Amino acid sequence: MEKNKKERKYGPSCLGYPLSIFFIVINEFCERFSYYGMRAVLVLYFKFFLHWDDNLSTAIYHTFVALCYLTPILGAIIADSWLGKFKTIISLSIVYTIGQAIMAVSSINDLTDYNRDGIPDNIPLHIGLSMVGLILIAFGTGGIKPCVSAFGGDQFEEEQEKQRNRFFSLFYLSVNAGSLLSTIITPILRGEECGIHTKQQCYPLAFGVPAALMAVSLMVFILGSKMYKKAHPQGNIMLQVSKCIGFAVKNRFQHRRKQFPKREHWLDWASEKYDKRLITQTKMVLRVLFLYIPLPMFWALFDQQGSRWTLQATTMDGNFGAIQIQPDQMQTVNPILIVVMVPIVDAVVYPLIKKCHFNFTPLRKITVGMFLASLAFVAAALVQVQIDKTLPNFPKEGQSQIKVINLGTDVAKVDFGPGVENMSVESLMATNYMTFDTTSLTGMNIAYGNQTLNQSLNFPGKERHTLILKNTGGIQTELLLDGLTSKSEDGKNQIRFINNLASTINITMGSTYLADVKNFSVTNYTSFTRGVKEIVVFGDNSLTCKNQSISFGYGSAYTIVIQECNNNSLALRYVEDIQPNTVHMAWQIPQYFIMTCGEVVFSVTGLAFSYSQAPSNMKSVLQAGWLLTVAVGNIIVLIVAGASKLSEQWAEYVLFAALLMAVCIIFSIMAYFYTYVDPVEIEAQLDEDEKKKMENEKSICENGTEPISQSEM
Repeated sequence: MEKNKKERKYGPSCLGYPLSIFFIVINEFCERFSYYGMRAVLVLYFKFFLHWDDNLSTAIYHTFVALCYLTPILGAIIADSWLGKFKTIISLSIVYTIGQAIMAVSSINDLTDYNRDGIPDNIPLHIGLSMVGLILIAFGTGGIKPCVSAFGGDQFEEEQEKQRNRFFSLFYLSVNAGSLLSTIITPILRGEECGIHTKQQCYPLAFGVPAALMAVSLMVFILGSKMYKKAHPQGNIMLQVSKCIGFAVKNRFQHRRKQFPKREHWLDWASEKYDKRLITQTKMVLRVLFLYIPLPMFWALFDQQGSRWTLQATTMDGNFGAIQIQPDQMQTVNPILIVVMVPIVDAVVYPLIKKCHFNFTPLRKITVGMFLASLAFVAAALVQVQIDKTLPNFPKEGQSQIKVINLGTDVAKVDFGPGVENMSVESLMATNYMTFDTTSLTGMNIAYGNQTLNQSLNFPGKERHTLILKNTGGIQTELLLDGLTSKSEDGKNQIRFINNLASTINITMGSTYLADVKNFSVTNYTSFTRGVKEIVVFGDNSLTCKNQSISFGYGSAYTIVIQECNNNSLALRYVEDIQPNTVHMAWQIPQYFIMTCGEVVFSVTGLAFSYSQAPSNMKSVLQAGWLLTVAVGNIIVLIVAGASKLSEQWAEYVLFAALLMAVCIIFSIMAYFYTYVDPVEIEAQLDEDEKKKMENEKSICENGTEPISQSEM
């Protein structure tokens, strides 16, 4: 009867597998789609919706990722000590779903666009909602991370080891499939335009779809609840290890005087309270955790694929022939290469190295992975140097930039005050943007021959302006706030028109219609895709003329002057406001390839090495330690990027590469002195010792004989 109670009856099965695992696999796919989809567009949301600069966007992004990898420890403790895995997954998935929904709401432009100008009027509200959403997501995704795969493993019987191993392969495939699809799809959704009053980048859709997938993930998991094998909480080994270490430190501190004899290892000071097995196992774990100390530096570089490298892609050309690649879609290169590289490295590279009689130990593989990641950042720095040659120089704090366009028939002379060189602008010509100290721009003098005009100026700073001049019927001026202080995140071209005709006109460019453009007036910038567009102008008395535009590139901005409209012929003049991106995104592929090679030999090998060196009942401790290195790595990004104060991005890439190279050398020295152990053999010896101890105690109780000495054992 007692035996029957302990036995578990097989539930519904499919192809020899418990039917419940398919609910878990689908749940994991949807959850990973939700997480990576949201994360793929996150740094661009910070920069282009919340209008944070690159440094703040990067800092908040890595703070969020760090929190996502700190919370698994909390999730594991809750599951093992309190709620159990099933209830922990349900509870934190609800928190997760609410967080994703809040993120979607926070990105709705019309939520606070009271004057309907396309710009949110209450940015602090959007920031507050975003931060609440991200914190809930971090606790949700981090909390369930250590539970889902382990819960799936619990569904199998002891004799189903083969099926359990295949489940973990299927589980890993679902993780990568969700990651790959989401990093392709959500940037496309972000690139769409949506809104009630004004059309903007569709961040609500890009965050809303991951929120919906997380809700689906939760519902699918609940649907299988009656089929699950639910183990009761049995205590968390991490807490036992922590208590053992804490007691050893405390006891050693209390017995620090010379009269107390030294012990072989500082953890032996826990022997008064904890058994030899736990102390020995803890020693084994700490030896591996000590090797983890340098590892966060690898993750500091690796996770910048989603921040710095994505921002780098916004300044590059994403034209791949028939396909337009969004900057945040370049992150898909990593999961694609992972799928390709893992079998190649395992089946080809490692066997070839073995045939060369080189002992490529796990720690040597990890060292090579760190070296490759460092090399990837050198490649990123070289690409950045080429990009910097093409980037516009946007105004900094305390600066203003002015471009002068002369639509008049004579030369215009402009004087911006003392200490500024006078400039002459030929008829129908334009200057480049000129940078001034904002405090010195208090007025200007404009002269067309004998005609002069004085105007006062009051600039807010850190903005670009365009001054349009004309001398028809006196001097006419129009001072515009351009509003362009960064490259377009989707690679579209920003185009505006100036009507230099005598009458009001309507303009059509492609499928965009601009109505009632008056004489000497300017339209707002409108987004257009790359390529040649047809421009049609409709004027008074059925006047119509058209022309083909120049071929627009990727991420440019132009002011197009409507100069003449005669006999169906349209004369246009192009003023380049922002140069198109000329460095192709394909140049990022080498750095992604090198980084992925580093990940394959670092991450996969690191986990395998850790498991091979740890006791069987402490795998979760090392899993928590491994995730902790990821969190610390993201914190390192915050510290280094914040403390370096480097003005050039390529220099920051070189700094990170140099730091990882230094850490790589330190790790190689630590690895040289590391001695590999066999946990199975050590635990077998512990079992033997405990067996002899029990026999010895039994002999004392039964026969009253002297205990067997340690030497005899």
